[in-house]
Parts: sequence; C-alpha cells; structure tokens
Amino acid sequence: MAQKAIKNSVFVWEGTDRKGAKLKGELSGVNPALVKAQLRKQGINPQKVRKKSVSLFSAGKKIKPMDIALFTRQMATMMKAGVPLLQSFDIIGEGFDNPNMRKLVDDLKQEVAAGNSFAASLRKKPQYFDDLYCNLVDSGEQSGALETLLDRVATYKEKTEALKAKIKKAMNYPIAVVVVALIVSAILLIKVVPQFQDVFSNFGAELPAFTLMVIGLSEALQEWWFVVAIILLAIGFGYREAHKRSEKFRNWVDRVALKLPIVGDIIYKSAIARFARTLSTTFAAGVPLVDALDSVAGATGNVVFRNATMKVKNDVSTGMQLNFSMRTTGTFPSMAIQMTAIGEESGALDEMLGKVASFYEAEVDNMVDGLTALMEPIIMAILGVLIGGLIIAMYLPIFQLGSVV
Repeated sequence: MAQKAIKNSVFVWEGTDRKGAKLKGELSGVNPALVKAQLRKQGINPQKVRKKSVSLFSAGKKIKPMDIALFTRQMATMMKAGVPLLQSFDIIGEGFDNPNMRKLVDDLKQEVAAGNSFAASLRKKPQYFDDLYCNLVDSGEQSGALETLLDRVATYKEKTEALKAKIKKAMNYPIAVVVVALIVSAILLIKVVPQFQDVFSNFGAELPAFTLMVIGLSEALQEWWFVVAIILLAIGFGYREAHKRSEKFRNWVDRVALKLPIVGDIIYKSAIARFARTLSTTFAAGVPLVDALDSVAGATGNVVFRNATMKVKNDVSTGMQLNFSMRTTGTFPSMAIQMTAIGEESGALDEMLGKVASFYEAEVDNMVDGLTALMEPIIMAILGVLIGGLIIAMYLPIFQLGSVV
C-alpha cells in the first residue's frame, strides 16, 4: 500500500541570524515546529512562525491556462534535472502565488503519492487538463521519456496560449474603447443635454433638426434607460447561455466568425496554426496519425476545421495520404498542404507541421499588430462621431443665435 503524502503548507517566519540581524521569509513545511527546526539548522533563531494567510482577492483567483502552461514547463525542467516527481510538486507548488494553483499541485501530489500514475492523476482534473494533455503525458510515462513529452506539451501550451492572447488583445481593445464611448455618450444624453435643453427653451426660435434629434434621443433615454439597460443585459446573458448550451448556435458563430472582414482571416490562420501545432506535437510523441487527428479535431477551436479534421481522419483510416485528404476538404491553404506532402515524403511530418505552425503563428502576430494599428484611427473616428456629434448638436443653436445678433 502506498504511503500517503504529507501535506505541506507555506509559513511566514521572522527571526535573527548569528550576528543578530533581523531576517524574514517564507518556508514550506508540515507544521510550525518543523519549520522552526529547519530554520535553526540554518543558523537562524526563529521568533515568529505563522501560516501564510490568503487574501480574499487571491482566494477566488481562477486558474488560467497560462498557469497550466507554466506548471508544465516547470515540471519538464524538474524532470530533466532529475528531481523526483513528488519533490517536484513541492518545489513548483511553492512558486505559485495563486492559492488555487497551489492546491491543484498539492492534489496532484497526493494522487501520485497514493500510487496513481501522473497521467491518471491529471485525468481527475479534466477542467484543467484535457484529453490531449493527459494522453501525451501517458505516452511519456509508458515510453520512459516523460521529461521529453512534458517539454513538448509545455511548448505546445505556451505557443497555443500566446496565440489566443494575441487574438483576444486584437478583439478586446476596440470593444473596450467603443463600450466606454457608448457609456460616455449615454451620460452626456442623460445628464448634460437636459441642461442645454433648459437654455434652448428660452431662445424662442426654431432649433436645428440635428439638435432636435439629439434632444429627442435624450428624452427617450431619460425615460427608458432602465429598459435599454435590461435589454442589453438580456442580450448579453442570452448570448452567453446560448453559446454554452446550444451546439448549433456555437457552430453558427464559428462559421460567421470566419466570414468577418479582417478578423475572419486572423481566426482562419490561427485555426491552421493550432491544427498544425497539435498534430506536430502528438505525432512527434509517437501517437498514431488516426488517433492524433482525434485530438487535433477538438483543439482547432472552430467547427469548420473540426469537421474537416474528422473527414481527414476517416480518409486517412482508409489508406488515403494526409495531404491529399486535406486538399479534398477545401478548407486548408495550399502552403499547409504542400508542406504536409513534403513531410510525408521525407518522413519528417512532425518537423514540417511544426514549421507550418510557426509560419501561421507569425502571420497571426503580424496581422494582429496591423489590426491594432488600423483600429486606432477608426476608433478615433468613432469617438469623434459619437461624442463630437453630441457637442456640435448642443452648440449649433448658440452659433445660429450669434449669427442673428
């Protein structure tokens, strides 16, 4: 029966060295007494040792995919250095500020110490480690090359998450600016325009059509702002729920996203990069091509490529070449198909697919940078139309009055 691992905690300590200088720091241990004993061995006289408290903000901090990528990279480094698996968990767990991540690492350590394999322990946390991740780690354990496979998984996770971060950056920046502009416009319509309206009521002259339109919009928003807010919230909530619950809706969103101008091209090339990167990683790990394509289908992140990959899998299982099957789908670009053909002919498919992934990742980087540069003048124009238009509408009557006088 496997011995249960002893759970460590992080303790904050204060003390003095042999010369009387004050020192403080953090140390991992089972209990305060053992931490004090460890400090004394180092020539430190411990004065205060207490368990590290967790702030309310950090306690609810979610585990992000980049945390998993960092964990994988650190595990690969530890394995290459020859550090035992259980000790690696202790070292890595201490390095995370996120208490939820520390708990996850400790849970994995407990599972492994109880006699489970690393891959089996990971499979008990499917919300953080997908089938592709677990299968690759399992292959590494079976072949005795866990450090090599962890290195490949770490590279895969890092590049995939970096790609996702680039795309999110391209999407979030313009959306955030437009939302702020709409909020500012709403405040102007509700709070500022009525002040001008009171002034205009004393003019006794007909107001310009543009000013009347803005005043009408302001009055409507003052009376119905609560309804407008509820409708907007309902649309946002409805979209999120439909995306979560309806596969048909998600598929429709995926297809529409690929047809969007500029953004659609970025999403298309990022899907190609994920396809090539995932297939390269799994194939290099010794996973049979047909089985590897199963993992690839779920990793592309778009229903069009998922369906195309499943068709490729069916074709390859009947003996068709990978590059020829990719060509028949009409989804993959010529460059990716040709590089795949060269890889199949030369016996270096994983290397060629890695080059395809790197090429399209670089393409996405360049396109995102170009989109960011393009969006800046467009956003300025939107801000000018929304906020500048409201200000002009309010000052038009004053200009007309000045010309009459």
